Order: sequence, then structure tokens, then C-alpha cells
Amino acid sequence: MNDVSAPYRLVAGAPDSPVILHVPHSSRVIPPDVRSGIVLEDAALERELDHITDSHTARIAATAAGRCASVPWQFVNQLSRLVVDPERFPDEREEMLAVGMGAVYTRTTHQEELRRADHDGQQLVERYFHPYAAAVTDAVTQRLEAVGRAVIIDVHSYPTERLPYELHGDGPRPPICLGRDVFHTPAELLAHAEKAFAGFGDTGINTPFEGTYVPLKYYGNDRRVSALMIEIRRDVYMSEPGGAAGPGLDALANTLADLVDMASTAGTVET
Repeated sequence: MNDVSAPYRLVAGAPDSPVILHVPHSSRVIPPDVRSGIVLEDAALERELDHITDSHTARIAATAAGRCASVPWQFVNQLSRLVVDPERFPDEREEMLAVGMGAVYTRTTHQEELRRADHDGQQLVERYFHPYAAAVTDAVTQRLEAVGRAVIIDVHSYPTERLPYELHGDGPRPPICLGRDVFHTPAELLAHAEKAFAGFGDTGINTPFEGTYVPLKYYGNDRRVSALMIEIRRDVYMSEPGGAAGPGLDALANTLADLVDMASTAGTVET
């Protein structure tokens, strides 16, 4: 849980690639001064990181990128989502605030206290959330300027068994969940993903998690920005919770590479 030189990194891909593999939840790193605001003892915090971290997803993305005909760009969060969750909204409209898991978490996955009720989360939002959002926005803008379109593929994982914090976790938990947005997920991109991941069994659409990540600057107003969330059930590629990766990781990387290649060569299609 030591600090890192930068809270996120952009890994360059091919100049003509529109694809950005976005990996927001793979890190366990918590800077020491942020750790001081968390009330859990070290052992309990490690257990929470096991549950909340999308372990090995950065490795899946990096391995896939190396196998693509046209190398995608990668935007990787190098801090734990227990610092800030870059995919939440930073205001009270975010429904995850109801379970203490807005942009700055105050409760754990099992709804125990993570931070004191009087903790000033705004400092973390200013220090980490806003710069991260600006950097992702810049990365998307660069793809639009270079290629004329951007395709964000959000790489996540989720536990086999529902955790108490999940608001919509009572539905199916397929090996692969595809999160789509009615505006930003073209039917062609969704069809490519369903075809690519068919070998892992049934894929679900927006179950148990829904939607996908698009920077607010482009959200709902620019169809040149396509987006799709890939949620991988963790037993497909690792031991739970927080354990080692298994042979499924290599197969997932191959499949993700196939999807990236399809998304790279396909045109943007209206939803």
C-alpha cells in the first residue's frame, strides 16, 4: 500500500488506434496519508482490498494489448478505488452514496465503517478524482483528434457471490457481463463483444452491473465516443477473494485482443 510516482498512467498504443482500454479498479495502492483516514486495522484492510479490487485486470489488459494487430491505448488507475473511485459521480446524485460508496467510500463491501462520518472526502476528490477525470478526458480527446473516434473498453471483474454493498446484485451472475449505455454503445460493438466472449458461456447485458464509463464532457452528446464495460466473473480467471490468477487469464487476454481488433477496424454505428 505504498505511494506511487503517479496516480494513473497512459500507455501509448498505435497512433491510428481508436481504442482505450480503461482499467480503473486493479490497484491495491493506498498512499500513507490517505491510509491514515481509514479506520480498519491492517489485516481487515487487506481483506477489504481482496474483495473490492478487480485483481489482475491491468495484467489482462496489458497482455491483450500486446497481442493486438493494432495496439490499443491503456489508461490505468495506479491507486486503489479506496482512495477515490474514478467511475462514480462526485456529488449526491450518485446512488452509491446510499451504501457509503460514492466517489470517496465511507463503508466497506460488507457495510462496515471504512472512514469516520466526519471525514472530509472533498479533499480526496480535489486531489485525485478531478485530475483523473481530466486526464481520461484528454486521452479521449486525443483519439478523436487523431482518428475521429474513440472506443472505451472498460475492464472490470466481479465476485462470484454477491457482496452486501451491491444494489442490483440479485440477478444473474454470468461469466461475462457486458455493460452497455443506450447512447454510447453501438449495436455493432455489443455484438462483437458477445461473439468474442461466447466461448466463456452465457454473457449477460447489464447484469449484475450496468452502464459504462464515458467522460462527462462527451457523455450523452457525442456519438464518436463509443463505450462498453467488460465485467469478468472472478472465478473465470483467479482464486477468490484476492488470490492468484489462473490459466483463464490467458484465454481472457486472447479474447479481449480479438474484441479490440474488431473494434479497431469497425466503424461507429448508431445505437
